[in-house]
Amino acid sequence: MSNRAGARLLMSCLLGKLDNPKIDPRKPYTEIGTSDCFSGRTYDEQYLTGFITKHRLPCNPTTAFLTPTFRNIDHALTTDKKLVGKPRDLYKKTLELLADVAKNRIAADLLFVETVRILSNLRDEKLARMTSILNDLKHTEEGALPLSSEAIVALIGQHFACKNASRLPVLVVASAYKAVGECLGERVMPLHSHNAADLQTCSVGDVEICIIGDDSIVTAYEMKMKRVINDDIDAAVAKIAKAHGRIHNYIFITTDKIDQDVAEYASKFYEESGGTEIAILDCIGFLRHFLHLFHRERVDYLNYYQALVLNEPDSAVSQTLKEAFLALRLAAESGE
Repeated sequence: MSNRAGARLLMSCLLGKLDNPKIDPRKPYTEIGTSDCFSGRTYDEQYLTGFITKHRLPCNPTTAFLTPTFRNIDHALTTDKKLVGKPRDLYKKTLELLADVAKNRIAADLLFVETVRILSNLRDEKLARMTSILNDLKHTEEGALPLSSEAIVALIGQHFACKNASRLPVLVVASAYKAVGECLGERVMPLHSHNAADLQTCSVGDVEICIIGDDSIVTAYEMKMKRVINDDIDAAVAKIAKAHGRIHNYIFITTDKIDQDVAEYASKFYEESGGTEIAILDCIGFLRHFLHLFHRERVDYLNYYQALVLNEPDSAVSQTLKEAFLALRLAAESGE
């Protein structure tokens, strides 16, 4: 349930076999150099991506061939090879299925259809669960007193306590600007992929804020699920120096303790940077202050947060984490 890279690789290899029966489905790398190898990544990116998106299949949003386990391979994916990845059984079973096709124990078209059938069932089960919880939540909200700011802080704090929640601080800050951006005259830029490195995206921060009508970044937020250290400040200073236009605020949002020495170190760069202020804020503290400052927008804020959580790809916010938020909100709304 936590890793669909094997399913996407399997479908790519099966598609190659269906397109050209002469190829070996265990050799989806042209680096192998034999006449029966092929580019599995080409089949994946050119054909599967659109198919998966159109039918909303629960797979990795990007090609399996860029995942660490399936990257930079120059040999056949035979069952005697040990692939390093978690869960280990996933990779073992993937290689066994490819061997079954290569040795004609099962036809490629049958296995492809069965894979799509299982993914379709998982999709439908997920949608049914989400629809059921959302309907319960809608009925609970009707005529009920809206959650208080402190109740929303507690709710999101509980969500943070779930496993694999590293994307959530980004959504906490982005939701704030979604809720009150117009009255501030500012807007949040589209969020970068959760797994993309800053060098790949040329981003200044995890959340980037512009003045409405202008594409220049004026405020950047960098999220840390650990303590901010001096090296983080130095990296921010380097980004600020390379940015187009002057950044007014560069703000670290952390879920860990803030060291006073590091906070003081950050403050030294205001004059040095020509007017960019670097600060470190506690994530829950930021949320609490925002909700009380914009108390009348608290329900809008919560709805934006929910929408961002549900719209994130499962690779960034897992299905379990999405359902956990809805269940926590349902419990809070119903007074449990």
